[in-house]
Formats: sequence, structure tokens, C-alpha cells
Amino acid sequence: MFGIGMNELLLVLALALIIIGPKKLPEIAKAMGKGLAEFKRATEEFKNTINEESRVAETRDQLLREGKIQAPETDADTDVGTETDVAEPSAEEEVAASESVDRKPGPESGSEPASKEARGSSHDG
Repeated sequence: MFGIGMNELLLVLALALIIIGPKKLPEIAKAMGKGLAEFKRATEEFKNTINEESRVAETRDQLLREGKIQAPETDADTDVGTETDVAEPSAEEEVAASESVDRKPGPESGSEPASKEARGSSHDG
């Protein structure tokens, strides 16, 4: 267990009892046990996820080799986030997008001119 013998383990426990005290030692041991159990669960879940993804990839490769499924025609699905996948909008699309944004009334769009007029009249007088 952890590469330490019984003597070392007893020494660590005795030091913990002296440093922490008999009242707090059970609480700390319980908290450490819960933490280790949660870590173990998370580690197992991670390993299971990795194994499952590995099996899915192997099955997909096997089905591709056997010709039971077709490979996608473009590799855009596998290279998500690369610059080659991003299509630049044309000038017409940019103009149309800016016009549609200008036409949509926002929550402050009706109150903004009124607030400018109110500010202008308060500075004039």
C-alpha cells in the first residue's frame, strides 16, 4: 500500500494524532476518505469514457474497412475550428447583415434620442 511499511504508517498516524488532536482527527479522516472516494469515481468515469470513445473509433474504422458505412465526402466535420472551414461572408452578405441589424429596434433605441434631447436642453439652460 503506497510503498510504505507498517512501521511508517504507524508513525504517520501517531504524528497526525499529536498534531491534529483526537477531536479533529476523525473529522479530517472522514473528509479525506470522501475526497479520495470522489477522486476514484471521477478517475473511473474518465477511464470509462476514454475506453468507450476508443471502442467507437475502432468500430467505425472496422465498418469503414468492411464497406458497411461510407466516409464523409468532406473532412469539414473532423477539422472543426480550422481556418479552412470558416467561410468569409461576401460583401453583399455583410451589407444585408448590417442593414438587418440597423432595422431591428433595440430596447434602448426608442429612448436614446429622447435622452440626447434631454441632455441637450439641460446644457443649454
